Amino acid sequence: MNFKYVIVGAGLAGITTAERIATELNEKVLIIEKRNHIGGNCYDYYNEDGILIHKYGPHIFHTNSKEVWEYLSRFTKWYHYQHRVLTYIDGQLIPMPITTETINKLYNLNLSNFQVEEFLSNQALKIDEIKNSEDVVLSKAGTDIYEKFFKNYTKKQWDVYPDELDKSVISRIPVRYNRDTRYFTNKYQGMPKFGYTKMCEKILDNPNIHILLNTDYKDVINDINYEKLIYTGQVDSFFDFKHGKLKYRALRFEFETLNSESYQEASVINYPNDYDFTRITEFKKLTGQESSKTTIVREYPTWDGEPYYPYPTNDCAEQYKLYKKECDTLSNVIFIGRLAEYKYYDMDAVVKRALDVFKTQIGRQDK
Repeated sequence: MNFKYVIVGAGLAGITTAERIATELNEKVLIIEKRNHIGGNCYDYYNEDGILIHKYGPHIFHTNSKEVWEYLSRFTKWYHYQHRVLTYIDGQLIPMPITTETINKLYNLNLSNFQVEEFLSNQALKIDEIKNSEDVVLSKAGTDIYEKFFKNYTKKQWDVYPDELDKSVISRIPVRYNRDTRYFTNKYQGMPKFGYTKMCEKILDNPNIHILLNTDYKDVINDINYEKLIYTGQVDSFFDFKHGKLKYRALRFEFETLNSESYQEASVINYPNDYDFTRITEFKKLTGQESSKTTIVREYPTWDGEPYYPYPTNDCAEQYKLYKKECDTLSNVIFIGRLAEYKYYDMDAVVKRALDVFKTQIGRQDK
């Protein structure tokens, strides 16, 4: 087989790059995907009860990038959903992230925004240097908030406490001195109106794009003549684990369909201190779908199975640097995405990264 471009992985990074090559350069591109479907972890489908579910856990699209929003809007209409999360604390459902509403409900108070800022300032600990995720929370909100919302939840998710994780992990969760209980405050938020899979199918609807599913690229790559490989899989696997296996957090899902129109108050409820699962998602509340039944999923962290999240510790970062040096020596391979760059990317950041790589490393050189 002859293809100028071969892409490993049919997730958002791979399909965005493929679409740009096929459309802008009018070149044939081959995508090789080991799973039996496109879309990567945002893959969704209708279950036997007719409920649109996300196979790999809830995916809510949000971005401040007009470029990314307008790019994806070529391939989908949107259900304009804004995400709100509740957290089960001390027998109550409390809004998350930390806002004025959170503090007032948690402590049965009636503070103003200004008073909440003062309240949390009085609770916060003085920490000269923020070194880890524990320091982030303690310096913003103090010990009680840390222990109720973050300490055990982090232990559940990562099997370590926040003092062992990079500060970037919990820095993603803001403390707001207002009543805005939306989980994300991005300018553009929503769900693809007909699902992520339909959106991905439209992205790939180009005769220049060819796809091999159920295929490990290592089984076929030697039979393909190509000039450039775009790789979105595990970087340690690419190099046959020569510097050891990188650590990833995986997930296990327990789906259940109920003969009820509604199961819980919000689309997602977190359980930081109770039960073994971290959260329950009710899909209809994400998608706006109407049905007499509802499907939920309980989400359990695990360290076996499909890799989802790069492990945010200093030791793992140092180990990845060894692989990054290897990547930098390969002029005909481009590494893109969460697994290939061992970096936590939201969906919009993955798309932006693929668009930027096309513009700077592929399209410009091909013209």
